[in-house]
Amino acid sequence: MLIRRSLGPDGKPDLSVASSLGVLRFVGMIVIGAVVLILALDNMGIAVTPLLTGLGISGIAVALAVQNVLGDLFASLAILLDKPFVVGDNIQVGTQAGTVERIGIKTTRVRATGGEQLIFANNDLLKGVLQNFKRMDERRVAFNLNIRYATAPDKLRQIPKIVESALLPHTPVRFERCNLRTLGDWAVVCEVVYFVMTPDFRTHVMAQEAFSLELLERFAEAGLSFAYPTTIAMDGGKAF
Repeated sequence: MLIRRSLGPDGKPDLSVASSLGVLRFVGMIVIGAVVLILALDNMGIAVTPLLTGLGISGIAVALAVQNVLGDLFASLAILLDKPFVVGDNIQVGTQAGTVERIGIKTTRVRATGGEQLIFANNDLLKGVLQNFKRMDERRVAFNLNIRYATAPDKLRQIPKIVESALLPHTPVRFERCNLRTLGDWAVVCEVVYFVMTPDFRTHVMAQEAFSLELLERFAEAGLSFAYPTTIAMDGGKAF
């Protein structure tokens, strides 16, 4: 049963299970070694109780000295049991993001999007917010369209339908809304929200590109123009 669980659907070893087994093997060897040592000393006629008392006191001192190591060890067990991520997941911690390559006893190794390897202490991974992009069901996309103030109100009312018609042909996407959000300093701001119905980043990027090109074409056909900020400079009291 354990051998079957250590294999993926393709018959290859599951790296997540392999990492988990490595942590459990390490902890198990320590426990078994301690038990065997105590039994051996007891069979040799050595009083084990005073020895355990002394080891308990010295063990507290040792635990205080290596508390960071023990913290990472227990964190690795927490990762193993709770599974906030597994090998192969794409995660982000703070500003660092990448794909999990290995979950060790003390550290977790992540291959960053730039190609370098990131090494996190296991305890640090559980202290803050960790984003797991592999477990997304869909991607939410939200952005603003800045429209010129010179645009007539009747054309502004057409924008939601134009945006929806430009988006829907590009699957797999789901249109959420497009509405006038605010009257900005230099543009009428419309907010667009839609969902890409897959967590795959490449699909998300390709759908966004296709939608953007389609939107530019439809805006041009409808006579709509985007606004952009302008700089006002003064020369002898004249603005230009």
